[in-house]
Amino acid sequence: MDLLIINGTLINSYGTLHADILCRDGKIFQIGKNLAYENDQIQKIDASGCLIFPGGIDPHVHMHLKTNSGYSADDFYSGSRAALKGGTTTLVDFVTPEKDQTLIQATELRIKEAENSLCDYSFHVSPVEWRTCLPNEIAKMVNETRLRTFKVYMAYKDTIGLDDAEILLVMRAVAKAGGMVLLHCETGDDIESKRKQLIAEKKLSPRYHPVSRPANMEATAVKRAIDLAAEAGCPIYIVHVSTKMSLEYIQKAQSNGQQVFAETCPQYLLLDDASYEGEFDQVCGYVMSPPLRKKEDNEALWEAVRTGIIQTIGTDHCPFKLEQKRLGRHNFTLIPNGAGGVEHRMTLLYSYGVLTGKISVNQFVSLTSYNAAKILGLYPQKGLIAAGSDADLIVWNTEKNQVISVGNHHSQSDINIYDGFKTKGSPDVVVKNGQIVYVSGAWSEFPGRFLETNPF
Repeated sequence: MDLLIINGTLINSYGTLHADILCRDGKIFQIGKNLAYENDQIQKIDASGCLIFPGGIDPHVHMHLKTNSGYSADDFYSGSRAALKGGTTTLVDFVTPEKDQTLIQATELRIKEAENSLCDYSFHVSPVEWRTCLPNEIAKMVNETRLRTFKVYMAYKDTIGLDDAEILLVMRAVAKAGGMVLLHCETGDDIESKRKQLIAEKKLSPRYHPVSRPANMEATAVKRAIDLAAEAGCPIYIVHVSTKMSLEYIQKAQSNGQQVFAETCPQYLLLDDASYEGEFDQVCGYVMSPPLRKKEDNEALWEAVRTGIIQTIGTDHCPFKLEQKRLGRHNFTLIPNGAGGVEHRMTLLYSYGVLTGKISVNQFVSLTSYNAAKILGLYPQKGLIAAGSDADLIVWNTEKNQVISVGNHHSQSDINIYDGFKTKGSPDVVVKNGQIVYVSGAWSEFPGRFLETNPF
């Protein structure tokens, strides 16, 4: 059935337009004023007084993640439902192979795990060990599976992390294949040494989590990643940047013309390390890596978002239940790392970014969809309102006031790190691939699609 959205204010990264949108066969068919139509069965939405955004793209989520404390709280179904409620229609998750498992085998299994996603979805693929056959696997991923982003971890070396020499080899292979490397930047060896020291000193409460992973350990890793990428001639994307120190290296590399992209998350813009002070059950939800930083880091990150040093806002959505977090109640190093946020990303950025004047409404679109689509190879299918693009559209009520809470969120976690945050502005209607999936509190569920990525 065709869908006509009338009287809306269309917001793209590059401009604003008052127009109607006609959607047909899952695509935006036509944009204009007073559009004529012949189909009597057409669905109509009057968006008077509302903004219309492209469907959000969260470039960094972890649904159904297997850990030592069990799977993360949200699978692809519950996590995507939460995402849609918040205006995000596309998710980019991760493929993390087991040791000796090929990238293609792991990807095939991960696609099956994501079949119940209500959002469209794609993946970054993580080489977790170096093998001589890995360059061939990477080339096949790029050319056959059409996934072109590969994430490496500079921490967690006892499980999935790589050392510098291995990262350089991966970067060279990815660059040759025409892909891009994402990096979790923390100096893993230094962190392990600091953690062991704190354990020996009986400093085991969550307040010592940020002490074990200080800002300089992130920034040092960021500099090293940039240097390795320059040597390999490989474009890189640094995930969840949390500190002012890292931004200095990123900005310098970008100024020198190096292909370095950066992402941050709402938690690093809005929360700080004061969150770790308190009783275990109240603070354990904030244990994530990298940890929350200082208020001056919040301010520096907002400025980097405003000026374009940071191009995307992800969530690193990886929530756990309180029972799982309590596994580390006597030792913070055993607390599963991660928090939720996929449902709140867009409304938090609108409330605390657009409405406070930190960013424009067009920058909001750049940060929540357009830039991710461009950088990750999903453009022009995603990330903009234009004829021929997917009809992923958010009718945004600018006046709707809400308070985030565990009681009203859609995640399966019983923890919410934004509990009590007041927001203004949220979706009234969510359209995915031309289908109305959410309107006035009512849901219609349509399966998401696996997305191949375009050449960069």
